[in-house]
Amino acid sequence: MLPSGELHVTKECSAYTGAAGDYCTITSSNLAAIPVGSKVIYLSALTFPILDTNIVLDPPGPGNNKAFGHVYLDLSTGAGEATFSGGTGKFTWFRASVAVTPNAAEPYGWGWDGAYSFSPRD
Repeated sequence: MLPSGELHVTKECSAYTGAAGDYCTITSSNLAAIPVGSKVIYLSALTFPILDTNIVLDPPGPGNNKAFGHVYLDLSTGAGEATFSGGTGKFTWFRASVAVTPNAAEPYGWGWDGAYSFSPRD
């Protein structure tokens, strides 16, 4: 696993209805720690047009490996950002800051592009 670099993720949100506990599913990722099939779970409900909530990144498979973050997205403009600060298991020292943008190539698609690190010094 690389200690830091650029993060590029796409996700589809057909299962997301705006309720607390809804999720999106990762469909591509350049980071092995975030495999396809990982879920992004939204802990608070959408207050249209603003999504401002804590999130949990939950990869498939065994183990207690979850990343904790926050997303702010203005659905009227399609612009937002997500940040991650730690977690459990392999995400203990995970940090990321990404722009959130619509992904027109995928129905209900969104992208994350930014930087990540696994260093405890960041």
